Amino acid sequence: MGSVSTSPRWRSRSTGTAARLLGPATAGTAGLAAVVLIALVNPEHPGHYPVCPTYALTGLYCPGCGGLRAVHALAHGDPGLALHRNLLVVLAVPFMIWAYVAWVRRRVLGRRPRYVPGPAPVLAVVALGVVFAVLRNLPAFGWLAP
Repeated sequence: MGSVSTSPRWRSRSTGTAARLLGPATAGTAGLAAVVLIALVNPEHPGHYPVCPTYALTGLYCPGCGGLRAVHALAHGDPGLALHRNLLVVLAVPFMIWAYVAWVRRRVLGRRPRYVPGPAPVLAVVALGVVFAVLRNLPAFGWLAP
């Protein structure tokens, strides 16, 4: 009997680099389009983006509140304002860029993904978001509010 290859199709050398880059190219294009939209349409002016449902219902800031304004400030070269709008988003941007570049690199080289997070890192990120949300709603940490 002949041997059966169990390696994913995208890992195969016969699959072209362009085919392997379809996912990263699609995600990168969508991300870039979102940043361009946020850069062009200022979230500081009401009516362009929906209101945060958590803030609308409870009056409390969620971990994402101010995120659009932070991205807008970063796109316009104002990291100080971005940090004031949402510290967590600004700190996450370098990690997101690093992860994207690593994804593209592994796809170009035809390698399998190296790291798939288990429950511990996912829970750590969720806990960080919860702690950030609680702190930014306390008067002593008002500087974290958007």
